[in-house]
Amino acid sequence: MSLSVRLAVACLLAAPALAHAQDSAGATDPTELDQVIVTANRTAISVNDALAPVEVIDAEQIRRSQARSLPDLLRGRAGISMSNQGGNGKLTTLFLRGAESDHVLVLVDGIRVGSATSGLTAFQDLPIEMIDRVEIVRGPRSSLYGADAIGGVIQVFTRRDKQAFAPRVRFDGGSNDTLGYGVGFGGSNDRGWFGADYQHTRTSGINACNGFFDPATFDGAGCFIALDSQPDRDGYEKDALSLRGGINLTEQWSLEGHALRNEGDNEFDGDFTDRAETVQQVIGGKLRWHPSDRVDVHLTAGRNVDSSDNFLGDTYLDFFSTNRDSATLQGDFGIAADQLVSVGLDWLNDSVESTTPYDEDERDNKAAFVQYQAKFGAQSLEASVRRDDNEQFGGHTTGGAAWGLVFADNWRVTAGYGSAFKAPTFNELYFPFFGNPNLRPEDSETWELGLAYLGDGFNVHLDTFSTDVDDLIAFDASINLPNNVEKARMQGAELSADATIADWTIAGAISYLDTENRRGFYEGNELARRAKNSARLDVDRAFGAFRVGLTAVGEGSRFDDVTNSRRLGGYGTLDLRAEYAITQDLTLQARVANVFDRDYETVAFYNQPGREWFLTLRYAPVN
Repeated sequence: MSLSVRLAVACLLAAPALAHAQDSAGATDPTELDQVIVTANRTAISVNDALAPVEVIDAEQIRRSQARSLPDLLRGRAGISMSNQGGNGKLTTLFLRGAESDHVLVLVDGIRVGSATSGLTAFQDLPIEMIDRVEIVRGPRSSLYGADAIGGVIQVFTRRDKQAFAPRVRFDGGSNDTLGYGVGFGGSNDRGWFGADYQHTRTSGINACNGFFDPATFDGAGCFIALDSQPDRDGYEKDALSLRGGINLTEQWSLEGHALRNEGDNEFDGDFTDRAETVQQVIGGKLRWHPSDRVDVHLTAGRNVDSSDNFLGDTYLDFFSTNRDSATLQGDFGIAADQLVSVGLDWLNDSVESTTPYDEDERDNKAAFVQYQAKFGAQSLEASVRRDDNEQFGGHTTGGAAWGLVFADNWRVTAGYGSAFKAPTFNELYFPFFGNPNLRPEDSETWELGLAYLGDGFNVHLDTFSTDVDDLIAFDASINLPNNVEKARMQGAELSADATIADWTIAGAISYLDTENRRGFYEGNELARRAKNSARLDVDRAFGAFRVGLTAVGEGSRFDDVTNSRRLGGYGTLDLRAEYAITQDLTLQARVANVFDRDYETVAFYNQPGREWFLTLRYAPVN
């Protein structure tokens, strides 16, 4: 076990005793006690009332972490394992509780995002400078959201200005010729709110891939560049724009809208393609009717565009673009004290535009769902069921149920069950010569058990789970196409805690994951690129105008391939940060990432950045 993992484990296990001493001294409640989450149940509830395992990363935590990207912010958190192909801006895949990367549903301001061709979400292209909050829900949520939510749901919320009108400016720079700037403004009053931000960032990057392919011997691996022909830096440049606003039309009606666009220019290694111009765009709106405390009805609609124009040098090769249009009509009705019924209709249409011909390039999905939430004294109940009608796959029913019991004042036990499914992607179904239009959706069942202590100044959560996935899609050598040939099991536990101790803010998580391929060519093997053990620790403290902090992340070894023939070693990294409030509105931040210059890989043959430094100057008036 690496030094960083040991540090995280020691501090996390020591936190309960320290927090108990702090409780006796009369500590104040941590911020999380006031947090509200909407992703877990599609309704607003407090974090501590959620029966599903959840985590909220708010605006203050994001700013304090000095994370350079959304993957940087998420890495090492409870249940999350990430793989990256060569540093900032490069393809990053996320595994939640060991589920496949396309088994995680991602939303931006309530709008479903991700590529309909690959099934992946471009986490690396979602601009962290414009993110206000991230909600992570671990465990199946298909009974509320439909396809893709086998491992869980991650929702990103863009900035929402709540103060009086104010401008903001940011400049930053650092290692690998990193330069960036941003400008914006926003404000609110009794009638509504508005905001706009623009951000630009560029970096020369690192040499993404250290592998090569020898056409003479057919030896080699990695990005299949011939004889290491591209030992250059692979840069990344992006421009992001965010516009949003809302207005209270009357006391009962409100309307809001948002638009986010990120344009990226990404260089990487490859003899077939080595540069991509990408677009990640989300546009959406919500109309809400709130006639009383017991009735809340809203209509949400939007579109996500995920596109890529691909080049080899200056030569244009091809493009892929997917549109995801979605709409939801949902009503929440308080039928009695502490009892809420939600009913809703969902519509989703996926379409593909590409220079690559697909046999089918469009499909839609219609669904209806109902959910019941209730509290009876110390007990809480949730139950939900959903019916999806997919244009290709027909009807699919999923359900979920959870129960919670508060005892001994600060303790709570929870138990839950959920079924989920994943519809095959357009690439799996229709990619020329490699698709199989006869594929069936992948199905899963998950059982969960949790124990939590919710104290004064200290929270700890222990969550266990077991997930079985049937009809897992994998390559079938008998037909030389993808097929529903495999089963998989993912089971594990997540221990997380946060505390405020003598002015120190401490948050940490330890995750254990056991995966197994249970049928097919690789029966008994572990699933690729998932670490069995991982940990993260964040520690921060303010000293007047100064603030210091650290983030330690450690992950154990993993296999890079389904054959379990190539093992990637475990690693640990330590990041240090500091900031100084020059004035109330002007702040200087400094960060050193990977302080000990660890050399490691999360995907075989793809490099990760060594030691890096960054400086950021922010001007943001405080009202």
